[in-house]
Amino acid sequence: MRSESGGWLTRRGMALVVAALAVAGVGLLPARAGPLSSQVSYLYSSVSIFPPSASGMTVCYGFVCRRRHEFFFGPADRAALVKIMASGKASAAAERAAVQKAVVWLDRRLGPVLGTDKRIARADFRYFDDKHNFDCWDTTRNTTSLLLVMQEWGLLKYHTVGDPKYRGNVLVLQTPHNTAVLVERGSGAEWVVDMWTRAYAQTPEVMPVDQWVKRD
Repeated sequence: MRSESGGWLTRRGMALVVAALAVAGVGLLPARAGPLSSQVSYLYSSVSIFPPSASGMTVCYGFVCRRRHEFFFGPADRAALVKIMASGKASAAAERAAVQKAVVWLDRRLGPVLGTDKRIARADFRYFDDKHNFDCWDTTRNTTSLLLVMQEWGLLKYHTVGDPKYRGNVLVLQTPHNTAVLVERGSGAEWVVDMWTRAYAQTPEVMPVDQWVKRD
């Protein structure tokens, strides 16, 4: 890459450019090769980050992705997820249980790095602790990203990644909330994978969408 003066940037200069982009919140991950639905794409475009690639993802935290971290999966990370998902090969139900374990793995993997090992269930701006927490938009993006990465790696046998779902009805005092979704192959049944309602390293909720939308 050439600098404005016409010379080639040094390796140190490139590192400073990358660091500056990261501080500015510009996603550095390559664009995903496969097509995404408009609703999944909006999860990323709405906060100006790239969708995940097979090698990494932008992790959102701090409420509506005001804080972010570029996470790249190393060989040990991939091996851990392959092992976890291998436990779910027997059936769709077993695969959903494995997905729960994979989400917990990501939570534990990122917690000490981000400081989210202090996070609480159902956090939002009212708790005034954005640097240690996810809101439901953050957990929806992060879980969807993890599912897309595992789908890209061929680790989902019985499911595909679905569009995020929303619930919220002020008339019955139902709190607005979003979640990531898996779609069961064949039947088309939709299952939420919701980590926002659970504290750090706790197993995320997995249930049918039509059951989830009635909860608060």
